[in-house]
Amino acid sequence: MSEVTTGGGRPLNFLEEIISEAIAQGQTRVHTRFPPEPNGYLHIGHAKSICLNFGLAKKYGGKCNLRFDDTNPTKEDVEYVDSIKEDVRWLGFEWAGEYYASDYFNQLYEWAEDLIRKGLAYVDDQSQEEMRLSRGTVTMPGTPSPWRDRSVEENLDLFRRMKAGEFPNGSRVLRAKIDMAHPNMLLRDPLMYRILHTEHHRTGNKWCIYPMYDYAHGESDSIERITHSICTLEFDVHRPLYDWFIEKLNIFPSHQYEFARLNLTYTVMSKRKLLQLVESGIVAGWDDPRMPTISALRRKGYTPESIRAFAEKVGVAKRDNVIDIGLLEFCVREDLNRTAPRRMAVIDPLKVVITNYPEGKSETIECINNPEDEAAGVRQVPFAREVFISRDDFMENPPKKYYRLTPGGEVRLRYGYIIRCDEAVKNADGEVVELRCSYDAGSGHGSSSDGRKVKGIIHWVSAKHCIEAEARLYDTLFSKENPDDVEDSKTFLDHLNPSSLVVKKCFVEPSLASASVGEKLQFERVGYFCVDRDSAADKIVFNRTVGLKDSWSKIAGQQ
Repeated sequence: MSEVTTGGGRPLNFLEEIISEAIAQGQTRVHTRFPPEPNGYLHIGHAKSICLNFGLAKKYGGKCNLRFDDTNPTKEDVEYVDSIKEDVRWLGFEWAGEYYASDYFNQLYEWAEDLIRKGLAYVDDQSQEEMRLSRGTVTMPGTPSPWRDRSVEENLDLFRRMKAGEFPNGSRVLRAKIDMAHPNMLLRDPLMYRILHTEHHRTGNKWCIYPMYDYAHGESDSIERITHSICTLEFDVHRPLYDWFIEKLNIFPSHQYEFARLNLTYTVMSKRKLLQLVESGIVAGWDDPRMPTISALRRKGYTPESIRAFAEKVGVAKRDNVIDIGLLEFCVREDLNRTAPRRMAVIDPLKVVITNYPEGKSETIECINNPEDEAAGVRQVPFAREVFISRDDFMENPPKKYYRLTPGGEVRLRYGYIIRCDEAVKNADGEVVELRCSYDAGSGHGSSSDGRKVKGIIHWVSAKHCIEAEARLYDTLFSKENPDDVEDSKTFLDHLNPSSLVVKKCFVEPSLASASVGEKLQFERVGYFCVDRDSAADKIVFNRTVGLKDSWSKIAGQQ
């Protein structure tokens, strides 16, 4: 049998197979949803889920809702709601409807009373610790609550008084009455409601009881008539409970499907751990470019196209796996190579004086804006007697096959002249502080009047015309491939990378004086950078998005 493929030629993933088969059997619509809890900023794992849910809806002519799972007012905030909406839109998606679990609080409460009337829910007075101890283990059944057999009338009375605010936090809960001996621990009389005298970011103080995730989620899907409720794999054990509530309430039968969550090397994805990084000041906020959040990737210079391409390449699997961060870097590098204008910038500069170039003279040299895009055209870059080059492009005692500048050696300045190093000037400590060179006046524009060719080409900026800026060189926040592996340490924080941020002074060509926040560029021979929001009129700050070197293609080729 031939393999079914998408229009792009790749095989259908298992979710596409399920949907395609359902459509073949007469299903007329596809309706998905992306349901984040607004208790933090979205990260790259959420980006995969966004691309999947919105992508499936688009592929099959359906709809995708954005629904906020705002059932825990102690951790949720409007700030997170706004950031989530910004991230989804930035990724290139627009939702069919914007909903909140809190929209359904009245309906969820009525359904809870319905389950009480059916003898399928009861109010429990046990403490949290007592309930934990009575739940049993995977090999031992749980112990029924002493309040499990309360009458319907007493349960309704207590539940209504819970709603009215008569009882303090933690004094009572509402539980579903299922099976205290069930092999799935989640079905051992799970909690449906708890008491929280806390103001909600949307409903204010109207409610002091709030539904648990497992009770609210499936019912919210049902209210919105979601056909495919797509969750990550850790929710597969929750599916029987999802189905139980829908069946007992006899409501629209939404169905849950699970796929493998995204795990990335040198990265932590836990919201709790990300919040710890922010609150402890280890990072400068949720959008610190070392964080895996979508807002941090955006600030670092990633494009929505690169993240969508990454999600597509990762694919949809049924088993958890860990993705090499090199694949994410490959995707942004591939996108920026096509779109980013080229500019010259020198980090860790070393001055070069071209002794035979006329003092006071300056000229412009024509430079290509993007060799991948002919329509990008050219620009004029000023050149004068003194230039800066990267300190890495000079070596006094070079190894074999070193084609950059050396004493007595020659290189070509990018787009410009051939120069020869005649003298290395040192300070009292023996450090090279200046190079005195001579140039071949007939070697401009990539050619030489005497036909000489040199292997080395280095970038530069005119010392007279350049602009001083700040380059923030970002690396992974953790030095260990799996920071969550703490067998040899106390916590994941023991694996922090001390070189995750290195700040350098740099000089850039004058055309960048008008660069705007968020603008993306390739610094030739250095890497891809973008203008950070910390930039000011007297100092532009550039964030390194990714270096030019591509390790992923080599790794992938060996697999």
